[in-house]
Amino acid sequence: MGKTITTYLIEGSSTGLKSVFISNKVCNALFIPRAKLNESKNREELSRPSLYLLIGEENQAYVGETENFIERVKDHDLKKEFWNEAIAFSAKDNYLTKADVQYLEFLAINQIKKADRFKIEENKQSPKAPNLQEHQRDSVHEFFEDVKLLSSFLGYKFFEVIEEKTKHLFYCKSGKGSDARGFYDENGFTVLAGSKVCKETTRSFSAAMDRDFYLREFCKEIGDLFTVEKNITFSSPSTASTFCLGMRSNGWTSWKDEDGKTLSEKFR
Repeated sequence: MGKTITTYLIEGSSTGLKSVFISNKVCNALFIPRAKLNESKNREELSRPSLYLLIGEENQAYVGETENFIERVKDHDLKKEFWNEAIAFSAKDNYLTKADVQYLEFLAINQIKKADRFKIEENKQSPKAPNLQEHQRDSVHEFFEDVKLLSSFLGYKFFEVIEEKTKHLFYCKSGKGSDARGFYDENGFTVLAGSKVCKETTRSFSAAMDRDFYLREFCKEIGDLFTVEKNITFSSPSTASTFCLGMRSNGWTSWKDEDGKTLSEKFR
């Protein structure tokens, strides 16, 4: 079933404050660049109980809940350096309670850990689920589904768990020991955990990408190879194959499925 999502550019700019919501739903997401905190302080929805996420570079995030985001974020602005953007989720009709957003925080942290796409090391403790009545839990779960959809719509795949068995897998191998597998979808090309990638790179590789970051954050050195320990999603098949092979590569022809068909043959 289709859905209509409305994005309102509050300041008339695509890089400023944004209000995003689903038609006929109560969940409202307010996207706030850190540099625009002062402009957001009079937003009425930020004085309601909210689930919020702070987002930084290199897939860092922090999950929190509050009854007043503007007051709460003052402390984060002083003490947390890593973040550049925030998303606050509140209900249009103000029906969320303190216990509701505590349960949303519990759901969000557990789902982000399960998806394993973002690092939430700033969340030092794992919250426990508050004791809600059955109808309240069902209502919060429904709200959380909208949180996941709006997060994805804004470009943040916090909560999406990769189901490998549902994907058409492709493989990238080389004589230097690279033995990687992954899949292509609307998010880009994902190299799956367990893949083996070359340690050495060619001379022409140096300007291709910041490979050291991916090796440091997602891989473990074992002998003459690196083993991918967490799934890595790249913007293109070629960036993914270049990373795996340690040399410039055309991913549309380097990635092949079990039948030997290239990515280009399957998708183009």
